[in-house]
This record gives sequence, structure tokens and C-alpha cells, in this order.
Amino acid sequence: MSEKIDKAMSLFRDGKYKESLDAFSSVLETEPDNADVYNNMGVAYSCVGDFEHAENCYVRAIELDPELAQAYINLSDLYYKAGDLASAVGTLQRGSYELENNLAIAHLLARVYIEDQRWEDAIVELERVLDGEPDNYDAYYDLGHVYFELGDYETAIDNFENVISYEQNQNNELLYYALAQAYEANNQIDKAISNYLKSIAVNDKFTLAYKKVGILFLARNDYDDAIEYFENYLEFDIPDEEKDSVQKLIDRIKIKGK
Repeated sequence: MSEKIDKAMSLFRDGKYKESLDAFSSVLETEPDNADVYNNMGVAYSCVGDFEHAENCYVRAIELDPELAQAYINLSDLYYKAGDLASAVGTLQRGSYELENNLAIAHLLARVYIEDQRWEDAIVELERVLDGEPDNYDAYYDLGHVYFELGDYETAIDNFENVISYEQNQNNELLYYALAQAYEANNQIDKAISNYLKSIAVNDKFTLAYKKVGILFLARNDYDDAIEYFENYLEFDIPDEEKDSVQKLIDRIKIKGK
């Protein structure tokens, strides 16, 4: 029987999804209660755009094996992509109940809560993840995002700084940008500027950071620096209306700085 499963998986890996479905169906003729096969069929159906059959396969896989974590993950992803957040949440909640120590499901549940703006629920799940995986920097990043949305900028900063302390994350312009936004919202302008500049140092084509740092230099009355970063911003492919607006701002700064 393993030969039939190997053949089906080989077809799937080669992108021959319809052929793999026939092969998986052949396995079910003698192994009708094989939850893994149903889960794999769900993935194959999803790949060919047959979401109804994919859903049915995932549901059947869970019925056969309530501890098959990947089936919960795949089913919730199917619902999520369809915009059905309630069903995605319900699926992951059940998976979290059945597999209370599965932190991957808990983290996914937190991210769906974030998408649904259920901030407090997301915090509960993320803290559960971090209790079990204290070095899960993705969870710290998500937690920083949640606290930022809640207006608790100091806690957001603490979480983002914790992520940056991990050496492998020090070349991530989006992380520095998120930290800079938190510092800016917390009215710590110098630190905000510093982190916007770090995001540019990592990626000198990171357009938004140039405008942000220009605005903060202007707020600090550092006119020459503001002009420099606004002019750098104009070099990027931005809408003409935006270019005109920024150019007018530069002209006003130059007059004011005389």
C-alpha cells in the first residue's frame, strides 16, 4: 500500500494534482479511514480550485483523526482565503482544544484574531505561544503589532526591540519601520528618526521611510535634512500628484529656511 501512497505523493509533488487525486482515491479503496490521505486530497482539490471538495476532505480527515494538526491548519487556511474568518477561527479553536500543546495552531489562531481585530484574544494566544517558545520572535512581532493597535506604544516598542535583539532580524527594514512608527506614536522623535534611518540603511529603496524621516526632520526644524530626504523620496516612482505635493512642501521649506 505504501507504493500507492508514494505514487500519489509523487504525482502531487510534480504538480499533477488531478492524477494525484485518482491515485489517492485508489488508496482509499483499501484504506477508507486514512486521515492523512483525506488531508492530502484536500490540498490537491484546493490546488485545482475545487474548494468544496477540499473542505469535505479536510473535515473528513479531522473526523477520522481529531489530532491531525495539519488538517485544522489547511481547513482554516481555506476559510481564511475565502474571507470566512468566523469559520477559520472556529476550526483553529477546535484544533487548539484537541491539541492544546500545539503552538503552531495557537499562533495561527492569534493571527486570525488579529485579522479580525480581536486584540485581547490575540494577546492570550500569543502569550501562550511565548510561554512555550520564549524565543519565538515572530510571536513577539505579532504582539508588538497588537499593542500598537491598542495604543500601548511602550509595550509595542518593548516587543519590537526584543525581535531586533535577535541578530538574524537586524537586516529587516520592515521591522525597523514598525519600531520607528511605535516610537513616533510614543512621541520619541529622535528614536523614531534613528529607526527610520536604519530601515533605509537596510534597504535604500524603501520609499515610505524617506518620506517619514523627512516629515520628522521637518517637525524638529532640521530643514536641510528634511529637504534631503524629501528630495530622495521624489526620485522614486510615486504618483505625480504626490510628487507635486512634496515638491511644493520642499519649496516652502526652502523659503522658510532662508
